[in-house]
Amino acid sequence: MLYAFSALLTALICGPIFGKYLLYRDAVATPQFPMTASALGIDGSAPRAVPQDTALALASRLVDGGWLVAGFTALALFAAGVGYGKLAARLIPVSGRAGTVAAAAVAIWNPFVAERLLQGHWSLLAGYAALGWTVLAVLSLHREPSWRRWAMLAGAFAAGGLTPTGSILVLVVAVVTAVAARLPGRMLTGLVGCWVVTASPWLVGAVVSSNVGSSGGATAFALRAEPWLGTFGTALGLGGIWNADAVPASRTGPWALVATVMLVSVVALGTWSMVRLRLDSARTVGALGMLAAVVVLVVVLAATSPGIALMDMLLAHVPGAGLVRDTHKYLALAVPFVSLAAAAAVAALRRLIPAGFAVAAMLALVVAPLPDLAWGVGGNIKPVAYPADYGRVTGLIGANADGRSGAVALWPADNVRRLSWVGGQSLSPLPRMLDAPVVVSGELFVDGEPVDSPTGRTFEVVETLRDGGDTRELAHLGIGWVVVEESTPPADLAAVEPVYRGQHLTLYRIDSAEPPPTPGMPAWTAAIIAFALWVSSLLAALIALLLPAATARVRPFLR
Repeated sequence: MLYAFSALLTALICGPIFGKYLLYRDAVATPQFPMTASALGIDGSAPRAVPQDTALALASRLVDGGWLVAGFTALALFAAGVGYGKLAARLIPVSGRAGTVAAAAVAIWNPFVAERLLQGHWSLLAGYAALGWTVLAVLSLHREPSWRRWAMLAGAFAAGGLTPTGSILVLVVAVVTAVAARLPGRMLTGLVGCWVVTASPWLVGAVVSSNVGSSGGATAFALRAEPWLGTFGTALGLGGIWNADAVPASRTGPWALVATVMLVSVVALGTWSMVRLRLDSARTVGALGMLAAVVVLVVVLAATSPGIALMDMLLAHVPGAGLVRDTHKYLALAVPFVSLAAAAAVAALRRLIPAGFAVAAMLALVVAPLPDLAWGVGGNIKPVAYPADYGRVTGLIGANADGRSGAVALWPADNVRRLSWVGGQSLSPLPRMLDAPVVVSGELFVDGEPVDSPTGRTFEVVETLRDGGDTRELAHLGIGWVVVEESTPPADLAAVEPVYRGQHLTLYRIDSAEPPPTPGMPAWTAAIIAFALWVSSLLAALIALLLPAATARVRPFLR
């Protein structure tokens, strides 16, 4: 029942995202992702999408990239429902099947999921989904410290660690669970070591990167208060993403207050029920509850003036502090307890009404207040077809990318586009299509405030283009190609005959470009080894999962 229900809710959300390619805000699907230094996180930029891009580059050799991204998105939601449902069955067994369904419902159908989908953060949802499985893996390891349990924990870490933020999320929940379960010190050390192995792809990228910091943005990325709720009420309702455009319509008016009251009522009833039940797992449940309370409080405080000042100081002086700038992401750590509370609330209702009615009441309180999460979050998430220009430009650059032809610069330099054939804001898909080094500004404007302005060579390239695109200066900076995307080219560049001119893209060749800087062999070797360790963690978990069933089938033939 849990699997079927999770699949049903996932289908209701993800039904329209299959076919063609997802391209909206941060979500970028392309037919085939290139295996470049950027994909491995060793091109010098902050490794924000590692090992996500490496995995897509490898897997898209076998499966079309559009199906991969859509499939991973659906798999993340399905895994979230099943994982949190199994967690409820383990820690709140009295709730029964009805409780597992309620836990799955609140895990899949909530404002956090809706807003992250609208922002295009499908890979972050993999980390979100892995939290329930991580708690289960730690508890199983405590009970039976076998190689299979270690492998399952490594698999949970690897699956959650598609992005650095997801990796941090699973580590936090694993340590909290281990401490609550009184895991021996040597096993806790092994747990952290296991996490380091699975996090090694982006850790290697962070070591190699010349720009792991973030230039400001604490105000822009702080929790955004929803109508009638304030920041505290918004955090309790699991909403408040920094981008007001990535919010379901139902959360933009007074209905947000009604929906939040319903969710908080479920959590309050479930908390009261768990206190009365005197659970055998009370320490673990209590630790997850404490984690949820602390996370909500910290996220709210980070949105105050002192919190913003502290965050700006961290961003200015602490390398890698950009990982915690978008504080709304960390509300994911509250969901394990919220899902348990939903299950316990059903257990309380079952004393008064039949299980079926208890589940129906829970669904009315959880699903009904957010009706526009259905069908691609109200139809906002839908695939698009790439114009022929993109295939032609990709082919032209790929056919001449020999390491000496120079890097590719994009114009306009803005990080976010509003392309005519997309129908909304998105990143340019070119950095994930071109099998060549691509210079991307990375600068983002939030409410008119510039965030993550380019530095070093990237800054020089962007400024050269903004000053007119002097071809000699571009060649000196190692730029061999400039792709103009639905825009007027810089003045100097416009005097050059383009290699290709289409409806959406114009491609210019810069002659005599110097070779662009490339990572050395040690960086390539370290990145490949790290990615191999990450893949091995997933394979080990898969073997551990399938081995008992395979052994049971073979055993009769060995007698």
